[in-house]
Amino acid sequence: MPVSQDLLDILVCPETKQSVRPAPADLIDRLNAEIRAGRLRTRGGDVVGKEISEGLVREDGRALYVVDDGIPVMLIEESVEITG
Repeated sequence: MPVSQDLLDILVCPETKQSVRPAPADLIDRLNAEIRAGRLRTRGGDVVGKEISEGLVREDGRALYVVDDGIPVMLIEESVEITG
């Protein structure tokens, strides 16, 4: 279930206050490959064990917040750092 536009209009990154937008499919695919390989960690250091079906990317493209069952998890330590 995609995040509603009304919610997207008010959500911001809790760390930088930048806006967020839906993650593109190619980024989700790349992160899921890292999850399957056991290499993806949250910014809090926990291994991500469940594939991502939806996420919100911070405006600068450096962090992703997972959307779990239609609910954005907007916690810094639960976000995923996006590299290269």
